[in-house]
Amino acid sequence: MAYLRRAATALILILQLLTLSNAHNITKILAKDPDFSTFNHYLSATHLADEINRRQTITVLAVDNSAMNSILSKGYSLYTIRNILSLHVLVDYFGAKKLHQITDGSTSTASMFQSTGSASGTSGYVNITDVKGGKVAFGVQDDDSRLTAHYVKSVFEKAYNISVLHISQVLTSPEAEAPTASPSDLVLTAILEKQGCKAFSDLLKSTGADKTFQDTVDGGLTVFCPSDSAVGKFMPKFKALSAANKTALVLYHGMPVYQSLQMLRSGNGAVNTLATEGDNKYDFTVQNDGEDVTLETDVVTAKIMGTLKDQEPLIVYKVDKVLLPREIYKAVKASAPAPKSSKHKPKNAEADEDADGPSADAPGEDDEVADDKNGAVHVMVSRSSVFVTAIVWLCFGVWLM
Repeated sequence: MAYLRRAATALILILQLLTLSNAHNITKILAKDPDFSTFNHYLSATHLADEINRRQTITVLAVDNSAMNSILSKGYSLYTIRNILSLHVLVDYFGAKKLHQITDGSTSTASMFQSTGSASGTSGYVNITDVKGGKVAFGVQDDDSRLTAHYVKSVFEKAYNISVLHISQVLTSPEAEAPTASPSDLVLTAILEKQGCKAFSDLLKSTGADKTFQDTVDGGLTVFCPSDSAVGKFMPKFKALSAANKTALVLYHGMPVYQSLQMLRSGNGAVNTLATEGDNKYDFTVQNDGEDVTLETDVVTAKIMGTLKDQEPLIVYKVDKVLLPREIYKAVKASAPAPKSSKHKPKNAEADEDADGPSADAPGEDDEVADDKNGAVHVMVSRSSVFVTAIVWLCFGVWLM
């Protein structure tokens, strides 16, 4: 029994180390050297630090305080500075050793400016070249492929997880320096209409929910916009709702926080929406399977089809269905296995199968004000963390035996 306790204790320690092994904090890493205090400050101010810390494989090209002055002296807005600094965050791992082992002496890798969709074409790619004399140079692909900065030293490395490299100059390009609208300048309804979501934009305006969405942008907003065809199919049911439920349903398509696609993919769980208030949960569950991300409301499951706009603190996704909250439409209960299908289908069977909304078992317009679920979790909980917690408690139980 003593052996089992020792084994359980060892397993608990190993599992704890595994959960922390990939964690990193770019702010703490850079804080150790005051020469990077300005660069460190703007990573936090632009929220890039949060994005860096969430990623599992990343390279940060840090510049010292004197180099940062070259862009600060130009009076750029904080949002333009974010674009420029995004070029310094590579979504791949490059340690000091790897820099000198580049195949054919040169490579091109995507920066965060590219991966978030902010850059057009390949303008967010950074060229890395191992030049003569053992030096390594960097340049933005959009900037005539000029190599404008060189490698100085390695600041911090955790193999294949995070690397922080000191480079001599700020990497920038005409596109990164282009004026960027502040959140208050982003008119959500105009963005939706330009991106093929005019029908949903009209719903925002008709219910007055557009003001709530717009007022939320500065603090962070994620919008799930159903396609025009999805809204068109749903309109008969929407018109049958009360005014209060129309507004709640529209607000249900927004989250009062910025959630990049990477963030949505990294966790599963229930999340609050703009319609959440008091006992009215109005939440749904984010689930991911590989590259696919779905939103499950217990009434309907919608799939994210693409990103229409990603300019932190605002991000807009297109989804293939209107999100139907269980607070308005009763949740679809798991049914027993269906009997063998009859050769004679009802005339409307095919239409029901193709409907863009609740399944055939879901209620219609007459079933407003459904029962609420209790105990929903309002944070994103990753599957791995649940698994590790379960194992830890199991080991703890063995240890007590």
